[in-house]
Amino acid sequence: MTNPGEQFKSLNSGRFVVPGWTNLVPGKPDAVELQLDLDEADAGREQALLLVEYWADGQELTLQSLLPVRAFRAASEGGPGWCVFVPAQGRVLVRAIDAQPDPPVLASHWINVEPNTVPGTVVHIDVKFPDGAVAPAEA
Repeated sequence: MTNPGEQFKSLNSGRFVVPGWTNLVPGKPDAVELQLDLDEADAGREQALLLVEYWADGQELTLQSLLPVRAFRAASEGGPGWCVFVPAQGRVLVRAIDAQPDPPVLASHWINVEPNTVPGTVVHIDVKFPDGAVAPAEA
């Protein structure tokens, strides 16, 4: 993975910007900074990652990125973490995935970005993996 020190940083928060997550829709400026805040208890996960997806129109996937949890450890040495920028439209889905435990763990966070969102809005997405204690499904 690229050294986070070589990535773009948000001028407002000092967070590293996930590569490719600026100027997603031609003619629509970046209006919302989505800050990804990983729970401290999950920082030690070795196989975990965040899958971040954006739909500009709600119909077709515009962009998706994988962000390994270990990138948060690297970023903590050089700044407060990671973020993405989106225009004031569309939907964002953040999935926290760790395939290592049995059964695997998954947590999802949906964000609807309304067209009347004030430019400069900051949204904190608190990402916490489930503890893995899953009850068996009943037939």
